[in-house]
Amino acid sequence: MRLPILLSFSLFILPVTAYSAGAPLSLTLNEAIRMAVEKNLDVRAELYNPAQYEADINRYRAIYDPLLTLQTSYTDSNAATASSGGNAVESQGAVLNSSLSQLLWTGGTAAITFNNGYTSTVATAPKSWQTGLGASISQPLLKNVGREATEININISRYSKFASLERFNSRLLTTVAQVRTEYYKLHSLREEREVKKVSLELAQKILSDTQARVKAGVLPAMEILNAEFGVVTREKELIDAERAVSDQIDVLRLLLQMDAGTGELQTVDLPSRARFDAVESEAIQKALDRPDIREQKRNLELNELQTRNLSQKTRPDLTLTASAQLTGLDNSYQKNMDKVLTSDYPVWMVGLEFKYPLGNGVAENEYRKSRLKTEQASLQLRNLEENSANEVRAAIRALVAGYKQIEVADRGVRFAEERLRSFIRKNEVGLATTKDVLDVENDLAVSKSNQIKAVVGYADSLTRYWQVTGELLEREGIRVVEGDADKLYSATR
Repeated sequence: MRLPILLSFSLFILPVTAYSAGAPLSLTLNEAIRMAVEKNLDVRAELYNPAQYEADINRYRAIYDPLLTLQTSYTDSNAATASSGGNAVESQGAVLNSSLSQLLWTGGTAAITFNNGYTSTVATAPKSWQTGLGASISQPLLKNVGREATEININISRYSKFASLERFNSRLLTTVAQVRTEYYKLHSLREEREVKKVSLELAQKILSDTQARVKAGVLPAMEILNAEFGVVTREKELIDAERAVSDQIDVLRLLLQMDAGTGELQTVDLPSRARFDAVESEAIQKALDRPDIREQKRNLELNELQTRNLSQKTRPDLTLTASAQLTGLDNSYQKNMDKVLTSDYPVWMVGLEFKYPLGNGVAENEYRKSRLKTEQASLQLRNLEENSANEVRAAIRALVAGYKQIEVADRGVRFAEERLRSFIRKNEVGLATTKDVLDVENDLAVSKSNQIKAVVGYADSLTRYWQVTGELLEREGIRVVEGDADKLYSATR
């Protein structure tokens, strides 16, 4: 049983069996998938998006951090005033105020204040202290009221993070599908290279036999040219096959982020030839829970949230304000504070403030635009769901056709092998030329190549089916959780 791949993106390091530079490396499909999941640069880069949204969530949560405000100032004045008959009056003053305010989930703000003022005027009293200790609250009643309006940026960041996690899942799904495809393509190219080698060896044997028979006078010298041409043609085909294998190894190395000094990769797992029966209704139901569809649903929820918030902003701005304060006034700070604590001089206030822009065009049009975006997102979701159903049906047809192609390709190889044996016997008794044998041998090589392509094509169809139904990650034992992005966020300093 294949072990599940547990994602751990804090180190992005995959322990792989040690190998020396240049030595061939046997690689299973599961190992290749693990390396791509943990080391592929596109996958790693995509994980930074939900980590950034986690930073936004925590940034906007800071709106609930208490705000401490301290204010102090000193004034020294020597200026003429009307009350002094135009004569200069010398005065000094100092202010030392403090407050602690807190945003409430209702959208209001509560504050505790402690204010101190000092004045001294030479022309009148020598000095006086005035102190106030109080509390106040400001609460919106129509616009910007409630938890959803207060935490709108937190919720937007949260929905965006969920959507980016689904986008990360989509990237993983695409990458895993690509690994399977490229892995089996390398297997296919290596098998075709072996076919070319065998074909060259057979052509060389035919050339050797033809030279011997020409020398013995059984065949005309012209047959040697046909045999030599067959060898040269197959040598070229083998060179092309060698280059194709090397190019594909580089593609797989880049996908898996392997060192360029790695030796030739050797695939271990063979593509499955087992028949896979898919039920269309079940497959379509699975496809509706694909990461890209879940991402679109998250985006729709985000648009609906923003629409509700903008709908509230079309209301009038009605704010309730209330405050209460204990005050004191005396030329001694201590006596001033005693008066505050005796509660003999209370001050309180209750008020309403109403604001409403006539016409309210800005808020109204922002709300309408948001409604349009929400309806657009809903249509895009429906379109995506309908396309996913079509993709599933196409993938099922490809599976059925791919399995049939394997059976046809197997029969083609058997017939081609029998034809080659027959033409070799004919050539031995002079009923077929060397060119005839080489042509039939080439047909056999083509049939074997078709057989390899049919098997790998069926494996690719199976990969595509699991990709469009969204179950490929689960089948490969890959699980992604929200904590993967949170770990990346926490590790950043």
